[in-house]
Formats: sequence, structure tokens, C-alpha cells
Amino acid sequence: MTESMIVPIRWQDDAIELLDQRALPGKYETFYARDVTDTVEAIRSMVVRGAPAIGITAAYGVVLAAKSLGTSADWQPRLDEDVKLLATSRPTAVNLFWALERMKNVITRHIYATVVPTEALLEEALRIHRQDLQDNQAMARHGAQLIAETGNCEVMTHCNTGALATGGHGTALGVIRTAWGDGLISHVHVNETRPWLQGARLTAWELEQENIPLSLNIDSAASLIMKQGKTQWLIVGADRIAANGDVANKIGTFSLAVQARYHGIKVMVAAPLSTFDLTLATGDEIPIETRDATELRQSGERLVTSETIDIYNPVFDVTPAALIDAIVTEKGVIKAPSAKKIAMMFNTLAN
Repeated sequence: MTESMIVPIRWQDDAIELLDQRALPGKYETFYARDVTDTVEAIRSMVVRGAPAIGITAAYGVVLAAKSLGTSADWQPRLDEDVKLLATSRPTAVNLFWALERMKNVITRHIYATVVPTEALLEEALRIHRQDLQDNQAMARHGAQLIAETGNCEVMTHCNTGALATGGHGTALGVIRTAWGDGLISHVHVNETRPWLQGARLTAWELEQENIPLSLNIDSAASLIMKQGKTQWLIVGADRIAANGDVANKIGTFSLAVQARYHGIKVMVAAPLSTFDLTLATGDEIPIETRDATELRQSGERLVTSETIDIYNPVFDVTPAALIDAIVTEKGVIKAPSAKKIAMMFNTLAN
């Protein structure tokens, strides 16, 4: 299995060291989050992005909050407030809330402690980080086996789901990386992914670092590429998956899945089990984040449209389960996902 050379998140003794993804690919800059405020800003401003990476960063943010309390006897209510603040940083990626829930469980186990359980919180955050990398590697193996069923092929991906978006190997891009190493993929078609250009700035950069053949295409060229028979799989990640298998992912994924179905191209979603939100029956209940109008109104400092018109800038859309051929998790593959199949997997794991 080909391993990524990219390390987006490192824990230091008094800070979270983050590769600043806003600067890529032109600059390789480091952002140091030294407290909860820095951590929230890093998540909100897209220094760090990608559902798993957001969860890992938030977990480390709880550790920074704990360290700031010193030996305070009234640490718990103060730490609870910091956890709530971290939870406000991004609304759609459920991994954020999953990671914070794990950190809250540690707090609960130490409810009667007279000192802040900083070491226990750090151990849990490190465990979340290690687990994500292990889960990515397991997902990659399952996804590569699925691609092997169709033989050597070209694939398309949308947004960034690689090492930059996770604790290391990647989800959808991790599958692609592993499948390339196994000789199962010959070329990757990378959508630019407006308006933040995660595909152009990040995915293309990651693939280029590892000499994986790629071409960057404008988002609206996807149908043409599919019609030309240049791809056999659309492989994407997820920020939240409802109980019935509806998937929230980067804006544009829904339309790509519709196009893929029309052209007879298979759709694979690669996501850890922590991305499932079984409290939501369908994707209609998934909160969709919208971001500042400036992201569409300007290109850098240059104004590209009128300052007075209304701007609609949703970050995600929801792809119905009916358009998805397989959801690949660290525990296996759910083909033709449905509420029944997803419930069966979780019930099996619980027993």
C-alpha cells in the first residue's frame, strides 16, 4: 500500500501544528493553534478542512482547552464551555461532533476529579488520530478490491479527500492511492471544485506529489468526460451520511452522481463509520452550511460580479442513496446502500 508523504496535523506539547491548506499549492505554510480560539478559527477559516481532519483537530482543541485551565478546581463547567465553542466551528461534518462526544466521555469519566484530566484527554485525542489513519487504510483496501472487480480503469473524484482531509492516508483519495499502487487505476480525472478549488489546489497537488497520473478539468466538463468513456468510477468522500444512505458531500456531488447514473458510471462513497449519523432518517435532515458571499463575489482581491446581487453559496449537497453503488467503510462495503443494510452493519458491529 502506497503511503502518503503528507502530514496535515501534528500534536505539539502546547499547540496543534496544521499545514495551512489555504496557502497550497503555492506555499507550504504552518498554522499553530495554541488555544481553543485558534482551533475554532483554523476550522472555520479552512486552515484545516475535510470531515475526519476537522474531528481530529477539534479533539486536540479540547486538550488545549484543558491545558489552559491549569489546576483549576472548577475545571469541568469551564471545559464544557470550550467544547461547546468547538462544536460551533462547522455545522455539516458529523465527525466533528463524533470526536467531541468521545472527548466528552473522557470528561464524564473524570467528573469527580479535582484536577483537569489533561493526560487522559490527550490520550483519547491521539487515539482518535491513530484510529483515523488505520480506518483510512482499511477503507482503501476494501475500495481497491471493489475497483478490482471492474479491472484497470480511469476514475473521477471531486473535492479533496486525501491525506490533507484526514489523519493521513485519505478516504476516497486513499482508495485511489491504494488502487494506483495495486495497478488498478491508470488515470485520475480531478474536478476543480469551486469556489475553494480544493480539487485544483489540493487533490491535484497530492496526486502530483506521488506521481499518480491526473488531469484537472473544470467542474462543468464532467459530463463530457463521462460521455467520452474516459472514466468508470466516480469516487468521493462524505461529510455526513444519513441512516438511509443519503450522503452529504461537497457541493456538486449530487449533480455528478446524476450524470454518472445517466452514463452508466459507478459511484463509490468512501467514509468511516464515524461519518454516519443514524439519528437522521434521510438526507433531508442534514444541515447544509452556507458560507460568506465574498467567496463567490471575489477572486482573491478582485471583484468578479456586482457587489449588490444576492449570493447563494452552499458548501454541500445531498446525494440520494439510490444514486450510490457502494459506500466503503473501514468495516466493509455496503453495496446499493439502504436503511436496512446500514442498520444491519451497525447491529452486527454492536453484537
